[in-house]
Amino acid sequence: MSETQATRVVVIGGGYAGVMAANRLTRRSDLTVTLVNPRPDFVHRIRLHQQVAGTGGAVVAFREVLAEGVRLVVDTVERIDAGARSVALGAGEDLSYDYLVYAVGSGSADPRVPGAAEFAYPITTLEEAERLRPALEGVGATARVVVVGSGPTGIETAAELAEAGRPVSLVCGGELNPYLHPSGRRSVARRLARLGVEVVDGPGSRAVEVTGDAVRLADGRELSSALTVWTVGFGVPDLAVRSGLTTDALGRLLTDETLTSVDDDRILAAGDSAAPSGLPLRMSCQAAMPLGAQAADTVLSRIAGEQPETVNQPFAAQCISLGRRDGIFQFANRADTAVRWKVDGALGAKLKETVCAGVVGHLAGEAAKPGGYRLHRMGGGGQRRERLAAQDAPRALDRTA
Repeated sequence: MSETQATRVVVIGGGYAGVMAANRLTRRSDLTVTLVNPRPDFVHRIRLHQQVAGTGGAVVAFREVLAEGVRLVVDTVERIDAGARSVALGAGEDLSYDYLVYAVGSGSADPRVPGAAEFAYPITTLEEAERLRPALEGVGATARVVVVGSGPTGIETAAELAEAGRPVSLVCGGELNPYLHPSGRRSVARRLARLGVEVVDGPGSRAVEVTGDAVRLADGRELSSALTVWTVGFGVPDLAVRSGLTTDALGRLLTDETLTSVDDDRILAAGDSAAPSGLPLRMSCQAAMPLGAQAADTVLSRIAGEQPETVNQPFAAQCISLGRRDGIFQFANRADTAVRWKVDGALGAKLKETVCAGVVGHLAGEAAKPGGYRLHRMGGGGQRRERLAAQDAPRALDRTA
């Protein structure tokens, strides 16, 4: 089949979801697959805290994770024209498509706290991490760093910096990582204490103002800070909104349970920027790669004239590194609620490292053998179906009223 007859698929975003989708689409030789990404390399986001601390790298060459049959275009996408089935690139070129996979990922949310945008350093993208590292070097190794936000990124960053000998305060804004089971939370708190991290939690610990040398809390306390790292909240690019596509309140592309846009059956979404049925999954590589695989499978099913499968995504755990020698693997049920069972200490660190290496391994494996990835077909999404049923019940009543 000639290239002019081939079905053209464009994937926007070269993160965990986009690379998985692009690789999987190469199962068919009659497709042309183009991946548009603003960087020439793959960013292993779950290692960004190591990039900042200088204990590891977060940049992986695309040749290590991307199938040879995928065309890589290093550029940004300014707008999607669904009617014309084309995307406008930042460099001025238009790319036409027959199917589009929207996998633009997530980034830092607008902090909306006075002074945070001016004085704090976010850490959700490679560019932010590269800006933060020289800033850390500039304030000196003995200057206190305040990390705001006690989710996995905040905890990992605080631990990594403290292990290197820096004085660190971790501002929780309430409870230390609310996702964790209480026993897991106690384990993390003990490790942070051993590292010398000052954990600022409880009522009144929400940051309300950031200055060049301090973080002020809701209860009136002021923490001295030579440098402030901001890890509170995630946002998504506004490309879908700018393109006139239907999104949820955060800006994630609204889809059905096959990850197909509610506006256009030629547009699919995957990863952090997808909101299937308005019930998005937890932002994580644990969800992004399966969603990328499913978005690709939906495209392949439509081309083959088959009925696509629906989201049935289970979760297994949340893993957090606590420096290079400690960590926690917090198990969860398939509804993504933490349970008492955990692995911590040195073994927890090894499990986290296994996960980090395994993510790249999954992507590389799918590049080498498209269709080999199977984790999105594990099943166990029963609670999601219950939530969907509960969501649809009032709509059914409205229709019959």
